[in-house]
Amino acid sequence: MTHLLRGLYLLALPVLSMALGSGAPAAKDDAFRPSFHPETLKGPPPGAPNDVLVLGTAHLSGLPESFKPEMAVPVVARLAAWRPTAIATEDLSGLQCDSLRRYPMRYAATVKDYCADPTAAGLATGLDVPAANAEAERLLAAWPATPAAAERRHLAAIFLAAGERASALVQWLRLPEGERHAGDGLNDALVAALEKLKSRRNETTLIAAPLAAKLGLERVWSVDDHTADSDDGAEQEAAGAAMMRAWDNPASAQRTAQDAQLHAGLSAPDGLLAILRAYNAPGAAQLVYRSDFGAAFVEPSPQAFGRRYLAYWETRNLRMVANIRDVLGRKPGTRMLAIVGASHKGYYEAYLDQMHDVRLVDAMTVLK
Repeated sequence: MTHLLRGLYLLALPVLSMALGSGAPAAKDDAFRPSFHPETLKGPPPGAPNDVLVLGTAHLSGLPESFKPEMAVPVVARLAAWRPTAIATEDLSGLQCDSLRRYPMRYAATVKDYCADPTAAGLATGLDVPAANAEAERLLAAWPATPAAAERRHLAAIFLAAGERASALVQWLRLPEGERHAGDGLNDALVAALEKLKSRRNETTLIAAPLAAKLGLERVWSVDDHTADSDDGAEQEAAGAAMMRAWDNPASAQRTAQDAQLHAGLSAPDGLLAILRAYNAPGAAQLVYRSDFGAAFVEPSPQAFGRRYLAYWETRNLRMVANIRDVLGRKPGTRMLAIVGASHKGYYEAYLDQMHDVRLVDAMTVLK
């Protein structure tokens, strides 16, 4: 059900009109509140803090045809000036996809929509997904300061077999153009796949991977999570109708009008930057909540479709943030850029702010 509902919402947003108000019920005055507040216990730690900049973005694949890949170049330049040392993207890891494939009754649609097939790279390298991930970790642990082109081609092949296409693209982009050819585990089909991936209209391929290559990073981190997805076929029609009614509200109409205005100006030199500024502005997360998740919270169906959808959404974001926190723990003092769909941004920042060893950075300071 949750898998379907997110798709329905993305399709419905451009045409929703002003109708019902939405919001969440207020907490009772006598509700229990914990006395422990981890967000107030920020150290300071010895050494550099973990800084995290959450960049909420439109999914570039959903922008109108007026969007061109070169429009991402000014965004990459601004983000590069912040000099992140790690980049997290809204992609499923190869290891999670490998796990989801083992439970097709629940995750078949998720795998189809979000998981690339690593079979060809696995055959080329002789490694399945877990073995390829282990090999990538082994290689990076002893990675030379100036790797040979053959080493980069080999690591790109290993990343493809690991289900980490974005990191494979980072290695590909770090090669001089004359060295982007088959060999060292990459066959002609895998080379063609990397060349095709390079030009996809996607924030991972047009922003995250080029930025990582520009900064001299060796990989990006896939932190999305879809283990809360479900496919309750018998209830899909009723759930879809209930949620479409919930999403038909004034906040959704406001978002639709804002997007129409932003899309109309997309061809301007800073058109994509204007979208990012709007999506990362103060108040943007609250508007998303009123439009989407707050409306779901008070959706009145007897089956509690809205509350079930909200549970999926909160679970997904908690697990995504846990993946980010895991990456930060590998090397304390990391400057993390987390690129994610704008609807996640408020939840990312709220959950990350609870972590003792995380200091949030305002994305507007980079986008201004």
